[in-house]
Amino acid sequence: MKISIKLKFSFFLALLLILAIGVLSFFVLRGVDNNQQAQVESYLAQHVKTVNLRVKQTYYTGTGDRPEPQAFLRLRGRGMAAELAGFTGMEVTLYDEEGVLVGSSAQSNPTPVKPDVSTALSYALENKIAYQNAGDTLLYLAPLQGPEGQMGVVQLRYSLKSNNDFQHTLQNLFLTTGGIVLLLSFLLGYLYFNTAAAAIGRLKQAAEKIRRAEYIAEPPLRRKDELGELAQGIFYMSQEIETSIAAKDEEQRKLQLAVEKLQALEQQQKQYIGNISHEFKTPLTSIKAYVDLLNMYDDDPRLLADAKQNIAKETQRLYEMVEKVLQLTALEKYDFESQSELLEVAAELREICSRMNGKAERFGLTISLDVHPAHVWMDRESFMHIFINLLDNAIKYNVPGGNIHIFCEQQEGRVRMIVRDTGIGIPAEARGKIFEPFYTVNRDRSRQSGGTGLGLSLVQNLVEKHHGTIELLDTEGPGSVFVLSFPAVS
Repeated sequence: MKISIKLKFSFFLALLLILAIGVLSFFVLRGVDNNQQAQVESYLAQHVKTVNLRVKQTYYTGTGDRPEPQAFLRLRGRGMAAELAGFTGMEVTLYDEEGVLVGSSAQSNPTPVKPDVSTALSYALENKIAYQNAGDTLLYLAPLQGPEGQMGVVQLRYSLKSNNDFQHTLQNLFLTTGGIVLLLSFLLGYLYFNTAAAAIGRLKQAAEKIRRAEYIAEPPLRRKDELGELAQGIFYMSQEIETSIAAKDEEQRKLQLAVEKLQALEQQQKQYIGNISHEFKTPLTSIKAYVDLLNMYDDDPRLLADAKQNIAKETQRLYEMVEKVLQLTALEKYDFESQSELLEVAAELREICSRMNGKAERFGLTISLDVHPAHVWMDRESFMHIFINLLDNAIKYNVPGGNIHIFCEQQEGRVRMIVRDTGIGIPAEARGKIFEPFYTVNRDRSRQSGGTGLGLSLVQNLVEKHHGTIELLDTEGPGSVFVLSFPAVS
């Protein structure tokens, strides 16, 4: 069975009014009840103060020797209860510190503690306030203060009949008024939604389209009232969302990338500073040691020759480190100086190998090529830096009579290049750190060969700048294999 939207909204309004009236009634009645309770508590607390003052006055103004507080309470309790009832206008009952009834304005003789107030009485004996409702009566138990602290408990009986009658009257008033308001509101709501339901339905349909990212091309309705303004606002909102959501997503993506890059750069900077300080200190320490020896033995020709040779070697190593540090820095700061061009990979690799052949022959090494025609789009100087560094490492860390082989081919839109050597290899535990700045597998051999630990870091940066990849393959036995891949140009 289909129910019209105006009827649904009317019933909804009725339910909403019931809820509103119910909640309002609950909180008003609750507030009135709390207010009455606070007034009663304040009223009773004031009377308790009066009771305590009167008890103390009676105790101190008595003739003769003053008895102990408990003896005084048992002796005068009955009379004081009757007297205090006259002051307060309420029934007053007194208990000693053991919880024994010592006087009551409602009884001529003390009686045992009634079981119905035993729990509240034990609470009040701990110097606390206790309440207990008994129908239309409130029993208020409070500490009775004597000359040296609590000497017992005073119980005041307060009638709640007028408060309860007021609550019932207020409840009936809310029920009657709420029913009338509910009926009138339902009728008015039905008449109003009869004319507005159609417009609201169209607005709802437009909102549903926007929710599904089906943006509207015109306002869903045209009216000269708030619904017309809402329809125009929905139309403008749809246009703004459609034009800005793509830009917002793009900015969010860029921001996320920027945050990740900043975090990575911060970590790299900390590690970079530590490494560069350590690496620069080592050759400087060696130079300083030779300078100190020369100051001590400046007439030793053999020491002089050895010092000149080693100082020159360490100075050259420092120069190479500074040069590579500057190259790494330039990669981050001066990207605009890169001039990409179309390179024929085979020709460039042959030229690089011809440059490095002399150094390879001095170490008794052979460089071989197996290259196929392929083209890449990148900066020529960067290409030279990448492969000169890789070949230089392959020469430094090779063995006499070893071989260096370079292979190149084009596969699935990528140019794949492999640099393989027969050198000392890289241990498995060091392969994850080999591209970190200043990291060297064997520091002693690196110093002997002039290695700075920056070459592979520089190579990785240059490769990534040109949208390429480089990885060190896991190999069995001696030697290392580096695989590089760049986008191919047809």
